[in-house]
Amino acid sequence: MTEMTIVHLLRHGEVHNPRGVLYGRLPGYHLSETGRRMAEIVAKAVAGRDIVAVWSSPMERAQETAEPAAQALGLEITTDERLIEAGNVFEGLRMTGGDTVFRDPRSYRHFRNPFRPSWGEPYREVVARMKSVVDDARAAARGHEALLVSHQLPIWVIRLAAEGRRLWHDPRKRQCALASLTSLTFEGNRLISVGYSEPAGALLREVAQPQGEAALFEQADAALPEALRAHPEEAGATLPGAVRLDTEAMRVDPEQTATGPEDEETPGPRAMPGA
Repeated sequence: MTEMTIVHLLRHGEVHNPRGVLYGRLPGYHLSETGRRMAEIVAKAVAGRDIVAVWSSPMERAQETAEPAAQALGLEITTDERLIEAGNVFEGLRMTGGDTVFRDPRSYRHFRNPFRPSWGEPYREVVARMKSVVDDARAAARGHEALLVSHQLPIWVIRLAAEGRRLWHDPRKRQCALASLTSLTFEGNRLISVGYSEPAGALLREVAQPQGEAALFEQADAALPEALRAHPEEAGATLPGAVRLDTEAMRVDPEQTATGPEDEETPGPRAMPGA
């Protein structure tokens, strides 16, 4: 009988972020009190599962999310750099208030290619490192389960790739809430299903501070019309809410992204990319 292995991808809990900074890979950003409660709830949810390995991104918020689960399971945390947050050129800048990147014309050049994307680590590179760590965790936990703590963008794009969907997307529409689990089930080496759950979903209504890259784009619809009226020469940038698109910027190098804007989404579990 073929062995079944499950790799759970857990997004960290809420981060203490009163200034609304895009913290990315910056050190010193820890879980809030609500985030710690989220981590405890997830630990209780996975305590009875057949998890034999707990791996985590090196970021403090991920390590702190992994700790309660590792303790409940009687396991040590393995830190793996491949699970780290995606790089972003706006790291360290504020996502809320009157001085967001969408109000600064100097930032617009970073949004010219949303398919790669031009503001951060290429989606294909994120998928490659996430596939690598998922493969290694699957091998380490063969016939059992593994828990990998990571971040929203890396978890979301590996899910898109696994389901055969295009990698470019609206960051505001990711199905990857704080402390959520995206579960990849394998039969031998073949991916047979992708599941999603929110063990700490009841606490999401308590989240009041900006969390991750998606929060940056939530400011676009309000900020861009005002900014583009003030700087009409920048209206061609391919920004969310822009009044027109720069067709030259829309020409994407096929080596930079797995799919383009003309591709249809075809959801459903597939073999992991490159498997």
